[in-house]
Amino acid sequence: MTLSEVAPDVDDGYNGTAPDSPGGPQPRPQSLLLAFFGDHVLEEGPLCVYSGSIIDVLGRVGVGEQAVRSTLTRMVGRGLLHRQRQGRRMYFGLTPHATQILHDGRKRVWEASAVNDDWDGTWTLLGFSLPEAWQRQRHDLRSRLTWSGFGALYSGLWIAPGGVDVSEIVAELGIAAHVKIFHARADDATDVDLMIRDTWDLETIAARYTAFENRWITHVTHAVHPPVDPLATHLRLVAEWLGTIRTDPRLPVRHLPADWPARSAEKTFRRITEQTGEPGRRVAAEVLETMPAQPREHG
Repeated sequence: MTLSEVAPDVDDGYNGTAPDSPGGPQPRPQSLLLAFFGDHVLEEGPLCVYSGSIIDVLGRVGVGEQAVRSTLTRMVGRGLLHRQRQGRRMYFGLTPHATQILHDGRKRVWEASAVNDDWDGTWTLLGFSLPEAWQRQRHDLRSRLTWSGFGALYSGLWIAPGGVDVSEIVAELGIAAHVKIFHARADDATDVDLMIRDTWDLETIAARYTAFENRWITHVTHAVHPPVDPLATHLRLVAEWLGTIRTDPRLPVRHLPADWPARSAEKTFRRITEQTGEPGRRVAAEVLETMPAQPREHG
């Protein structure tokens, strides 16, 4: 399971509006919760957060108490969070599985540019043929390949720019006997521009970046700095950005349209995170009630 698989959420009572919001569709509660834990818990060591604090923070972005509680319950059931009780209070912390997922997401958000300027001309090809009954494995493989930057060149042959290590994915899904992996360069006879257009939906990827920038650009030019509630603004911003980039394979910019919108959208994202990051952390330090995570029993 990757962040691309756990971020989508069902409609569970979220009203879709928030104070200090640039408008447009809002991230679902689970996406916001993952962004919250990624921002304020992941790097702070093994901590658990009081449920009342979580309800307070997500209430700032328009998520009602019942929606937060039901989402927390689902995330516990999916092995992403664990409960820890102190007296009558319930605290929630990250599981090792969720920690791994969020570290992966953190790299995508903060360490990897949305624009691939340094592609070395190589491709990773993964061919697979799974038994017909393995529908779940097939779905999981395709989801994880998409998150890792792959597109379906043909039904059983997926391709991604650069050298992508998929050994962990293959091992976790238990499909090593059904998968072949190659690293190669395209022959001169291959029209790489056409191959990319046929393999990936460039219009949809570009539209996500354009929509993101259109929603947030007014924060750069007109919004109050720092925002009235920098914690809420930063949380929504990061959740929306992750939702925007999670299906972007980071294709080599030399093979993309000249007006590819990822660079401009990323500049907007970086500028607003600079405005909201530190003020948001100060607010979080005031409102979050935490406690050290206790060793968990396994068995």
